[in-house]
Amino acid sequence: MSRFWSPLTHGLKPYVPGEQPRLPDLVKLNTNESPMGPSPRALEAIRAETNESLRLYPDPQSTVLRQALAAYHGVAVEQVFVGNGSDEVLAHAFAALLNQDGPLLFPDVTYSFYPVYCRLFGIAFETVPLDEGLRVRIADYRRPCGAVIVANPNAPTGVALGRAEIAALAAEHVETPVVIDEAYVDFGAETAIPLIGDHPNLLVVRTFSKSRALAGLRVGYAIGDAALIEGLTRVKDSFNSYPLGRTAQAGAVASITDEAHFQAGLAAIAGWRARLSDGLAAHGFEAPRSSANFVFARHPGHDAAGLAAAVRERGVLVRHFAAPRVDQHLRITVGDAAQIDRLFAALDEILGA
Repeated sequence: MSRFWSPLTHGLKPYVPGEQPRLPDLVKLNTNESPMGPSPRALEAIRAETNESLRLYPDPQSTVLRQALAAYHGVAVEQVFVGNGSDEVLAHAFAALLNQDGPLLFPDVTYSFYPVYCRLFGIAFETVPLDEGLRVRIADYRRPCGAVIVANPNAPTGVALGRAEIAALAAEHVETPVVIDEAYVDFGAETAIPLIGDHPNLLVVRTFSKSRALAGLRVGYAIGDAALIEGLTRVKDSFNSYPLGRTAQAGAVASITDEAHFQAGLAAIAGWRARLSDGLAAHGFEAPRSSANFVFARHPGHDAAGLAAAVRERGVLVRHFAAPRVDQHLRITVGDAAQIDRLFAALDEILGA
């Protein structure tokens, strides 16, 4: 530790991302990256933007991208905010909306960046236990609080709430901000965006990283009441006025226009998810029904950390979380058919032994 660090820095426990090794012939099923490539239109738009104009700053308001997102989701441009990946959008939401007098509520098993942001911004929080089926129970959030954030589908469990449940959550906390993190919603859950008009306290955060296969571009966005968006913008412009470069804005806009590619990718991943889920069950794993692009599975006869290490030795990466309640689970990204078969071959060796 450096003696020049601030007291805040000394107290931080940063988020740890999934392993990103550069080993040959490795199957990465640990970071929920898409097995599908980005839209060809997006790639062409990125290439077209890679020219002499990069000497100029990008549009600080990402106007064209926000207009495209507004048209796609049927909202006003003033209801759309964009940022450098949904993690940055979430960080701005924590600073602008979730730092209230009462504690922030979120599930005890969820995206592990949430407590990191709370420590960074000095936000008091309380975790709300999932039920025995790893589900969020809206009734458990009927308590005094300053704000609520829920990932839907939840990560790392993959279990989703219905839109009616999100509406009930927003209605029960009408005087407090409610943020719904929809990083994985396109893979099988209902988006809460249609609820925005009736719930001015509701903010929905989304990303281009997962379902649009643009994790390397770093584009995230939020949709909500114009007053919420103004709050996010005030924080952004106090932090970084130019979060999205020219290539990121161009690629994201082009991706939105390629609905056929988008839907084909979702259909393919749904098929591979069924293949993965069925195969894991055949190998003795147990898992809740996933509405995401990953499966959260446990094997009642084998230690999860040991399984993760054993499949890694065979060239396959999966994610293990050494955390209470879920330390015997593995989060396994939905890969393509060949990648899933590599995992099953590794499991055949391990479990057969």
